[in-house]
Parts: sequence; C-alpha cells; structure tokens
Amino acid sequence: MPLETPVRIVRELARRGHNAEQEAVTLIASTEHPGRALETVVDRVDDETLRITAADVREALKTPADDDTAVAAPEPTSSGGGALGAETNSVGHGETNSVDREEAGDTGIGEADKNSIGEADKNSIGEAGDTDTEATPHSDGRTDETPGDDHPGSSPPVSTGMSASNRQTAEVSNESDVPVETEDSDRRDGGEPAGASAEARTEPRGRTVDPELRSLDVSGDVTGQSTGTGTYDDFVTVFRDRYEKLSAQLRGRVNHRPAQAIQSMNGGSDAAMIGLVNDIRSTKSGHWLVELEDTTGTFPCLVMKDREFADLVDELLLDECIAVEGTLSDDAGIMFVDAMYFPDVPRTYSPNTADRAVQAALVSDIHVGSEEFRADAWSRFADWLHTEEAARVEYLLIAGDMVEGVGVYPGQDEELDIVDIYEQYERFSEHLKDVPGDIEILMIPGNHDAVRLAEPQPGFDEQLREIMSAHDARITGNPSLVTVEGVKIQMYHGVSLDEVIAELPEEKASYDDPHKAMYQLLKKRHVAPQFGGKTRLAPEEMDYLVMEEVPDVFHTGHVHKLGWGKYHNVLAVNSGCWQAQTDFQKSVNIDPDVGYAPILDLDTLDMTVRKFA
Repeated sequence: MPLETPVRIVRELARRGHNAEQEAVTLIASTEHPGRALETVVDRVDDETLRITAADVREALKTPADDDTAVAAPEPTSSGGGALGAETNSVGHGETNSVDREEAGDTGIGEADKNSIGEADKNSIGEAGDTDTEATPHSDGRTDETPGDDHPGSSPPVSTGMSASNRQTAEVSNESDVPVETEDSDRRDGGEPAGASAEARTEPRGRTVDPELRSLDVSGDVTGQSTGTGTYDDFVTVFRDRYEKLSAQLRGRVNHRPAQAIQSMNGGSDAAMIGLVNDIRSTKSGHWLVELEDTTGTFPCLVMKDREFADLVDELLLDECIAVEGTLSDDAGIMFVDAMYFPDVPRTYSPNTADRAVQAALVSDIHVGSEEFRADAWSRFADWLHTEEAARVEYLLIAGDMVEGVGVYPGQDEELDIVDIYEQYERFSEHLKDVPGDIEILMIPGNHDAVRLAEPQPGFDEQLREIMSAHDARITGNPSLVTVEGVKIQMYHGVSLDEVIAELPEEKASYDDPHKAMYQLLKKRHVAPQFGGKTRLAPEEMDYLVMEEVPDVFHTGHVHKLGWGKYHNVLAVNSGCWQAQTDFQKSVNIDPDVGYAPILDLDTLDMTVRKFA
C-alpha cells in the first residue's frame, strides 16, 4: 500500500472537519478503492462526529449501499491492501475526492536505504538513496554533512553532541551514542523528492493503541496560577521561595550558618554558608570575591586563584544558589573558601523508564508563518509518523515557537509569509492535523509565541487553544515537568540558553553544543537563574523555574541547534528547528540545524535522531 494513501485520507478527513483513529485510517486505506471508502464513511457518520473510530468505519462499510460505491471493510493489517490508483473516482454531488484525485507521486516519499551511526563507525551520518553527500568528521567527534558537487548547500552543519572531550570530562557521564537516520536526503531544499517511486514507499502504521496503557501528567505549570503584579513584595517572595527550595538541596552537604550568625563568629573559625550569588568581582591579585546573600544578609567569600576549584567561578551566574565552606579571616570579615557546591544532579542518579516499548518524538521551533518555514520537511516528518516504522511513536512533545510570531525582532515583517498572528496559528493547526490522530501531543510556548515574554510563561489563551485543538493537543506552560509513562521530561523552551552561552566560557557552553549549556542549568537546578539580564522573569508567589525534581530527560529548543548528551545519567536534548536560516540569523552568525526529530525510546531512554530536511 503506498504511504501517501493514509496521509491523504487524514488530510481529506481534516478538510471535512473530522479527525480519525489510526486504525480507522488503516481500514479505509486497505480497501480496494480508498477514495470511495472514505466517501462512504463520511456520508454515514454524523456531521457532528469529531473523531472517526475503527468501529465507525466497520459499521459504515459493512452494509452495501444502494449504489455501487460501498466498499467492504477488511480486517486491520499492518501491510498489504490495494494500492491507491491514479484514476479519479466520481463521488457524491459531482465532487472529486482528493484522496483518489492526486497522483501517487505527489506526496509520497522514497523509502531509500538508511544508515545509522553504528558502533564501528560513529563518524558518518547515513544518507538515503543515491546521493553523494559525505559526512566530514571533526576533531571533537561532531560531523558536518558536506554536500557533493550535485547538491550545493543542501544540508546544514550538524552538531551531534558526541564530542570526545565530553566523554573525558568528570562532569559528563555516559555521553549517548545516538544513531542519526536520514529521511529523503535526495530532496532539494523546499522541493519534491528526486526519483521517488511508489514501489519504494513504506507501509502505514498498523498498531492498535490501548489508551489504558498511556499516561501523561504535568506539574510545575503556571497556567491559570499566575498571581504576580510586579511589586517589590512579589520579587521578595519569589527569591525567598527560590532560596528555600535550592538551599534544601544543599543542606545535607554543609553545616549552614546564616550570614548574620557568621558575622558574629570569632576570627579563624570554620564556617559554611548557603546563599544566592549577589555579586562576583575579581581582585587586583586575580582572586575572586563572591558575595552570597541569604534571608538574613550578605557575606563576602574569597576564592583564591590557585585553588583547584577556582575555575568553578567561571560557571557562576548571578542569583543562582550555591554553598561554600571555608575559614574566616582573623577579623572575621571575610571567608576564605575551601570548597564550593552546586545543587546539582546526584552522580549516581538512576532515571525512570516506561514499562513497555513506546516512543516519544521531541521537536521544537517550527516557526509556521516564516518565509523560511520548511513545510516540506514537516510534511515528510508527518508522513513518516504514518509508517509502520513509526508505530511505537505515541507521543509528540513540542518545546515552543510553534509560529514565527510578529514583532519579535527588528525587520521581522520582511521575512514573514503570514503577517497575521491568528492566521499563523491556523496554518500551524493545519500542519498539526497531518500527524496521526492517535498520537498524544503536548506543547509549551516559546518567545515567538503569542504569550507574555516573562518566564514562567502561561499556556495560550482560550482563543488560540481553540485554533490549536487538532487531535486534542494538550497545551501547558513554559516550563513544565511532563511525566510520560513514568519518565519525567523537563520541558523548557530555552531562552536562558542565550544568557548561559554569553556568560560562560566557550568550552562550557556554546551554540554548537547547546546540550552543554543545558548541563549548566541541570547543575544549578534552575532553568533561568540570572535575573535582570536578557531573560525576562516574572515574579510569582513561587519560583516555577526551579527544578525541584531531577528529570530523566531535559528537552529544550530556542537556539535552533541540534545537540544531545547525558549529564549524570540525565539525557539533555536540544531538538533543532524546522526553519531555514533567516537574514536575521545570518546577521548573528546562527547556522540552524533544520528538520531533525529526536525519537526517544521511553523504555530504555535510548534515542535515534531522524532527519527530514
């Protein structure tokens, strides 16, 4: 059965105001004449039916109609069935059914040979078909896809996050060997497949999903809970809450004394303090003076430049919570630091896994409405989700920036394909309908979306929720802790990554390796610690940006770069984007990684990266 058959059925049903279970789509696609079967089903279900079930299809097709358009419903199967013919079929009221109308090659994708990064050869990204694209290894283990002579500029450079230095550092444990598989790399950017044939296409997914096996819970969502008004008291409240939550992670490591109590201690005494970083400055001698603040006051702490942990000062951000131990000076006016601690993730952390073989697709930064939105890549991704190969993908988690938005940066209006924000979301919803109806979808907003810029960001208003209601998609705030069948996934769009990358040394955080910046946030147990910088923070009655629970997976977007790795057994994934390089990105030297979908095995936390651009 050609792949495009179920895809067209889904689109045709969506055009007529219906969603459908995947089994229902498979039943229609498996008939001898899918277009006629679709018409029969649509004619016989109630116009108010939003989701067509497999039972609806069987009921509609089991009884012959008065005319000759009725089609017997076959038993559900994952393969076989009649291929969609090229001829058009007459349907009711003289209308031509688009499922039978389109030629078989219009939306199909060639199922070319795919290679993944194996144990014996981790430096090459497998390419599909007869392309001459090569993978050029870097000294740090990353690979750039180098276009051949026939394909100038067809593929963006890719940061795989698999650098050898990562494996050697004490801060990173178990860097993931993640296969990268390529879908239709023989397509030109923005175009149709080169040499794709109906015979090469894969079969539709035929898995029947038991809803009882699924579970998706959300915590830490500010949506509907925002009470902040921006007053001084609101800021005091949120920073006190941050201090209490993060200091609780550190109290077992040091014998904390409040700043006020330390000020009254004798000179030369041993002391320890937990506080928020209030100030960082260097002395004339090259030492570091770090001022910590708790609920009783502030106290200066001196880190000598020759101490083995002095490099940790380079990682500090204002307003993050740390603990120090040391000795007071003779006049008790300063503490000489002997050790420094972060809230951090325990090195021995054991992540949770699902009880069955099920997968989640992690994507972000779709940017519908931009002239550079790669609709072709998204379409290939949606098509792939309909295949048998993707049958275990039951969840789609989107980490923000569903649309391009308006007025986000100077001159953006010149790069918009859709200038109305509501029309952007309507178009995004249409693309969302291409995804199989049996996939659970959850999404959080980003800085391009139509929500407040200050974090935490509540989910969308009711008007936008109604627009994005395809497949009953679930919308939560940014950030949110999403527990999928027992696996805790910290969802955060990632605006603070810009600040982390700007403030920290390149070897500890960079755009080419966005997961390393994510390691820093895991270490600080806070997704946006620094206040007053580029990341806007809203004062609420509690700090929603603290990672109170250690996540099993940390998923971000925003920087448009693909990167992943494990930090203390927590998988950090930045999932790239679906938008080609804009003029603005060129001006700030951002070369995006486009059209990638990390596919996470929830039962093992192994991950495969699929390429669709």
